[in-house]
Amino acid sequence: MRIVAGKYRGRHFDVPRSFKARPTTDFAKENLFNVLRAYIDFEGDAPRALDLFAGTGSITLELLSRGCSHVTAVELDAQHCSFIRKFLHTLGAEAQVTLLRADVLKFLVKTAEPYDFIFADPPYALPEIDRLPDLVFKDGSSLLKPDGLFVLEHGAAHDFTSHPHYVDHRVYGSVNFTLFQ
Repeated sequence: MRIVAGKYRGRHFDVPRSFKARPTTDFAKENLFNVLRAYIDFEGDAPRALDLFAGTGSITLELLSRGCSHVTAVELDAQHCSFIRKFLHTLGAEAQVTLLRADVLKFLVKTAEPYDFIFADPPYALPEIDRLPDLVFKDGSSLLKPDGLFVLEHGAAHDFTSHPHYVDHRVYGSVNFTLFQ
């Protein structure tokens, strides 16, 4: 995998074959970030981001590369956290990331910190996947700042168009992204 754009553009990192994570493809990631430019000024505002189900850290690294001032990455798997930590060290970017080894669903229930951008790439078979938008848009205490954006990556079996915060839906191959505000 590689970092598509920004200050770390072109950096490659090899993901161990033993990983259970399904990383977002470079093709889907590049197209998603092209869409995101209409919603988020990564270069001017230095947004704060939350990467849920961080997996390989691909999105965290892309967010840092494109200008996020800080990224909180939440991943339960110890091997994945170790890999992300190692690559952050290689880039000298440890101070810009809070890496939490935690269950995402429990984290979402407990946290109250608002973010400019939230990205979630859960396992497509996660039974609670349909609850994720509601956990981000908690009653009266959204985890998004005003004008913030939440992107949920999911398989074709899920449809979020009726959610009250639905904004857009994009498909790149077998990868679906639903955008919420």
